[in-house]
Amino acid sequence: MGVGKNSRVAFCLAVFVLLCWSGPARASVECPFCRVAKESHWVIEPAKPAVRGQSVELLQQMLKQINCYRGPVNGVYDSATIEAVKEFQVQRGIEPDGVAEEITWQALDEEYCLLAGKEVAPAPEGQVSILIDTKQRKLWILSDGEPYKQYPVAVGKYDTPTPIGDFKVLRRARNWGTGFGTRWIGLTVPWGVYGIHGTNKPYAIGGYASHGCVRMNNRSVEEVYPWVKPGTRVVITGNPFKYKSAQFGLMRRGSRGGDVMEVQLRLQRLGFYTGPIDGIWGGGMERAVVEFRHSKGLRRDNAVDDEVYRLLGL
Repeated sequence: MGVGKNSRVAFCLAVFVLLCWSGPARASVECPFCRVAKESHWVIEPAKPAVRGQSVELLQQMLKQINCYRGPVNGVYDSATIEAVKEFQVQRGIEPDGVAEEITWQALDEEYCLLAGKEVAPAPEGQVSILIDTKQRKLWILSDGEPYKQYPVAVGKYDTPTPIGDFKVLRRARNWGTGFGTRWIGLTVPWGVYGIHGTNKPYAIGGYASHGCVRMNNRSVEEVYPWVKPGTRVVITGNPFKYKSAQFGLMRRGSRGGDVMEVQLRLQRLGFYTGPIDGIWGGGMERAVVEFRHSKGLRRDNAVDDEVYRLLGL
């Protein structure tokens, strides 16, 4: 859990850049399509050649933690890993077929959380805040602005991105509902209900898998839960234009999201918009867009299209 001096310096520089960055760079955003988590991708079966990848690596790490696997964490679904899965399946009364599918993943997550629960980290001593990087799929707990602990997370899919911005914790709940794991930490996102929560699909952690919420392993969210309270700051960084540099979709009245918020900020800086920076396209933003287009000699319309994006410097 300790963080070395050089790591702290590098981390703080990264945070500074992320928090001071005012817009997405067209050429530098990672394309997520190769990382989108689809549930079928997480059914791992014995095969020749052996299945390889991040899902296998995660499986090996969890099996190692519960002393079912003693081989290297190399991301290869080899015979040693298959035997470890079978051993675990026998322990939990699951058919020992060596196939890591949903019932095996869920049982493994339960066992892993039970074991990890015996080693609860002490609460941070300073003021707690949260930083989430949607590009790296990582969540950091900060104590007085210093990194305290890091967790892997799953964030929104391409079509349902996680909101980008500076928010606060709105409310907390235990067992909030089906599919939200054991803990819910709701956020003050103006345009929808979003939060940080647990999951019954541990195999999706580390990918783009949710409808916009931030998913954590149940064990992880249970650890974080008592450290936060309503009002705790939560900064979520990334590309508000759906993670993809080339995706600047046509925007009109009724649009909502982090991309709308970024356009509001640009229009505000240029003196066209005076309403709230809330990511919701209302009457004030409608007027601002029409006036901006007119000032630039564009055809009369209420749309934010490619030409408007370019003139706004996006």
